[in-house]
Amino acid sequence: MPTPRELREELEKTIVSDRGVRAADSLGRARPEEPDEIRTCFQRDVDRITYCKSFRRLKHKTQVFLQPEGDHYRTRLTHTLEVTRIARTLSRSLMLNEDLTEAIGLGHDLGHTPFGHAGERALNELLPGGFRHYEQSLRVVDRLEKSGSGLNLCQETRMGILNHTVGAPDDTMEATAVRLSDRIAYINHDVDDAMRAGIITEAELPPIVTERIGKKHSARINSIILDILMSSQDGPLQMSPDMAEAVDTFHEFLYEHVYRNPRAKGEEAKVAGILGALWDWYVRDPARLPADYRRIADDEGVERAVCDYVSGMTDDYAVYKFNSIYIPKAWQVK
Repeated sequence: MPTPRELREELEKTIVSDRGVRAADSLGRARPEEPDEIRTCFQRDVDRITYCKSFRRLKHKTQVFLQPEGDHYRTRLTHTLEVTRIARTLSRSLMLNEDLTEAIGLGHDLGHTPFGHAGERALNELLPGGFRHYEQSLRVVDRLEKSGSGLNLCQETRMGILNHTVGAPDDTMEATAVRLSDRIAYINHDVDDAMRAGIITEAELPPIVTERIGKKHSARINSIILDILMSSQDGPLQMSPDMAEAVDTFHEFLYEHVYRNPRAKGEEAKVAGILGALWDWYVRDPARLPADYRRIADDEGVERAVCDYVSGMTDDYAVYKFNSIYIPKAWQVK
């Protein structure tokens, strides 16, 4: 009697087109494993990412707005979930592999720093050779998770995570779906959060955005997805020229009015000080690092180990460590 995995792999011959990656055709893992009876290899990747510690920490990492007052602003975790949902919609509609798409989507930002892109810029200045969150995301799943043994993900999942920002010529269609969905998600939810914060209003959006993409959050996402589906029936996954122009304008608007807005970003100047102080503390004495990171220091150097440790912190934990190291504690006279 065939196993559930074998039945799913047989079904994928019908529901996953030749443009997608069927689980049975995966390039496999760096360390070969026996197939699971229930799950395909890509379904196992989804589970490994979902249950790992780095994924749980995303709920306490900044997306755009640093320490906002309110419960409804996006975090790095909610961003990840929105990206994954959009990407799965694209994959299902184009008969790609939804499980591979989901694995890439859930894992794409595991290497993001505390304090969002402000933290990434700070570590980029500190780490010799620079810091890029997409490279760190791959390092998380390959090297850092499971006490240094990594998650041993499939090659297709790994490369989709690595290339989710800039893409690569040999990307799978599923990886491209996640890369496009990442942009669709953040331009739409960032403008939604900016309106909630009172930084911009609906009336300020460029006419090309409201006319070609839409006036409301759900309408904009639906318009871009539909455009991609209509423009990608027989060729690469892409937007039409008209939609791409509108999305680029939308992105430029956000950079000018949100990402560089002094009101929204006024506190970010403090991030470099916090992460720089933590960096200096651990580089000066690597014995202060947790045991897993001391082993990395022995194998790959102190700065690499400190980067791995600091980049994995949540916003709150980075502030806690900074305070416990540098801020004098109150005392009472008895």
